[in-house]
Amino acid sequence: MALFAVVYTYSPSTTAGRDSHRANHRAWLADLLEKKTLVSSGPYTDGSGALIIVDGTDVDSVKTLFAQDPFATENLIETSVVTEWKPVMGAFA
Repeated sequence: MALFAVVYTYSPSTTAGRDSHRANHRAWLADLLEKKTLVSSGPYTDGSGALIIVDGTDVDSVKTLFAQDPFATENLIETSVVTEWKPVMGAFA
C-alpha cells in the first residue's frame, strides 16, 4: 500500500450544503478510519478546503473510493486532487 493526499477545494456557494451533510461526510470518513484506510483528515482553517491522507493502492482506486464521499455525491466539492505521496521523514515516514 501507499499513501495518497486527497485535496478538496470548496466554494463559498456550497457552505450551507456542506454544513447540512457534514455529519454524513464525517461518518463516512470514520468508517474509512475504522478500516485503516484513512490516516488523517481535516479542513483548512480558512474554510477553503480539506486535506485527507489515505492508504491505498493507486490513484484510480482512491479516486473511485472518494467519489462515494457524501460531499462528492452531493456535488459539494469544487475540485478534488489525488496525488501519491512519499513521506521521507516524520510521523508518516
